[in-house]
Amino acid sequence: MYEIVKHIHLTAIALSVLLFLLRFVLNAMQSPMLQKKWLKILPHIVDTLLLVSAAILCVLLKQYPFVDAWVTEKLLALVMYIFMVTLALKLGRTGFMRGIGLVGALSWIAFAGMVAVSKQPILF
Repeated sequence: MYEIVKHIHLTAIALSVLLFLLRFVLNAMQSPMLQKKWLKILPHIVDTLLLVSAAILCVLLKQYPFVDAWVTEKLLALVMYIFMVTLALKLGRTGFMRGIGLVGALSWIAFAGMVAVSKQPILF
């Protein structure tokens, strides 16, 4: 069960990042493709799958945010990733700010990956 949920979680992470990058590029090109219904709905489905699989992994591993520091750091990284994606796609009014959002989002994903692999907190 653990291996299946872990693979679903990793696939959801990869899809979330790929969809973010696609939407970032389309946004920069001011592409009308951004208005496609599937491109508006699919990221929400993928991110929901990511969150549900993360919660199931916490239960399977018996390690929880605010109890285990490394899981807390992954949760912090997720919150910051969401904020940076929002900055890159919606809040950023200039290309510079959208670029900050892009770099920030990818940096927080890399941070979460380092914490996940080591299962050791980096910040706390």
